[in-house]
Amino acid sequence: MDILTANDKAGEYPESWYAASAGAPPQFAPTEGDCDVDVAIVGGGFTGLSTALHLAKAGREVLLLDAHRVGWGASGRNGGQLGSGQRRDQDELEDWLGLEHARVLWQIAEDAKAKVHALIAEHAIDCDYVPGILYTEMSARDTPSSHAYAEKLRTEYNYDAIEPVDNTASRQWVDSPRYAGGYVDWGAGHLHPLKLAFGLARAAAAAGVTVREQCRVNSLSGHKQGVVLDTARGQIRARKLVLACNGYLGNLQRSVSARVMPINNFIAATEPLGAEAAAQLIRDRVAVADAKFVINYFRLSADNRLLFGGGENYSYRFPSDIKAFVRRPMLDIFPQLADTRIDYAWGGTLGITARRAPYFARVGDHTLTASGYSGHGVALATYSGQLLSDALCGESAQFDALARVPCTPFPGGSALRWPLLVAAMTWYSLRDRLGF
Repeated sequence: MDILTANDKAGEYPESWYAASAGAPPQFAPTEGDCDVDVAIVGGGFTGLSTALHLAKAGREVLLLDAHRVGWGASGRNGGQLGSGQRRDQDELEDWLGLEHARVLWQIAEDAKAKVHALIAEHAIDCDYVPGILYTEMSARDTPSSHAYAEKLRTEYNYDAIEPVDNTASRQWVDSPRYAGGYVDWGAGHLHPLKLAFGLARAAAAAGVTVREQCRVNSLSGHKQGVVLDTARGQIRARKLVLACNGYLGNLQRSVSARVMPINNFIAATEPLGAEAAAQLIRDRVAVADAKFVINYFRLSADNRLLFGGGENYSYRFPSDIKAFVRRPMLDIFPQLADTRIDYAWGGTLGITARRAPYFARVGDHTLTASGYSGHGVALATYSGQLLSDALCGESAQFDALARVPCTPFPGGSALRWPLLVAAMTWYSLRDRLGF
């Protein structure tokens, strides 16, 4: 199955609230013909756009290619949460990688948030940023461990932007009977991801990046001086290549796709709720992410809609009725919204790795890649542009720190990895439902 065309129309943004409200830039011309370029980038999401922008600022000649449109993939469809840390908690990283490496990864994540804020300010990107993410537990028995983790970050990582929430106060933050405490991270926040992507695209173009939309790369081959990219619109010879495709890579580079698996996620946007009802639903407009393995994540939009992400899907195909698909978990959390209209619902494909750590790597002598953000990519994918640019320009300390994180291929190769993932996800979703 072709993941780039399985669920979407070629060259068209999904019918999402993001696409309806973002204000897309004019389409970049899918220019024809062969060419030579210093650096080619495949993928026009946060990773590719940020890499292109940083390389152009460093004086490099850059060509960015996207099979559809800039921001078309996960970067323009996700939950918009700009979270702290890595996808895995610091205590897990310490046990796995050692204290020193875990601390380096924490600092990279802090730098990633700062980079997003800096890019927003530098390029005047109006993307509706709001501070605060509430991480909620599903059971009161888990609240002490949540508070202990918050205290660990405060005392061991000097991170004091966390406010613990006890079981009784939980309902004051989220008007739902399903949650029992957790903590608010005021150093994190949420934003309109497609507006951020469009802002990065405009900034990259202004810096001199050549962007080719609707220019799919069909195959790659190497030569002594670099990489050859074959497209339907011509052959591109690049001295350096950045693969920034995440869940949409397909079989373009098999050593990467063996480690980064595409999975689907879904979001619904309700009708506008009004300021008073929205304030009753979620206090202080924080984003929310719960502790289920197949998480629910949600927030309020600038026009007071509930943007709710949730639901499980074990097929490369999107459900035929995404609104109904997401309504089920939404009503489990907010039964009071039973009569609320859903105006938009959409799906997207993200990239995950076996241990939910990002995959940064050198692929041969001329290619770098960053992907596999596992649902935690708004900050790191954007910051990876700085790291990829730095590595191509000779400064690779933080890139190498991420590249040292082990990322083994999914077991079973392309034939078995999907059935094995389905089995694992089914087991964990059963644990969610049983409350383990």
